[in-house]
Amino acid sequence: MQRMPDERFPLDDPAYAKFAWGRFKRLLGWMGLVSLICGAIAVWLLQRYTGILPLHMGIASFLGVTLTVFLAAALMGLIFLSSGSGHDEQVDRFNHDPDVDTDR
Repeated sequence: MQRMPDERFPLDDPAYAKFAWGRFKRLLGWMGLVSLICGAIAVWLLQRYTGILPLHMGIASFLGVTLTVFLAAALMGLIFLSSGSGHDEQVDRFNHDPDVDTDR
């Protein structure tokens, strides 16, 4: 028996889920490129202002900057995905106490 998608939560709809995850993957692709560029610029600036870098320091700096920027982009993308898909409202429905009037 197939479960019907819930209209309040669009990621339950397979077509919308495919669209949303595709948009998220596209964002990650672009941000991966941006993070690689940021890592290269960081190593270039370090070398310019401190002189010749040891190989391991250059690799560590590149990976540190690149992975930090990429992780920040991935987490921000997940926030947008959650907000845009209705999952925030799905979680929020558990926070409402029916005995408390919040419309005041």
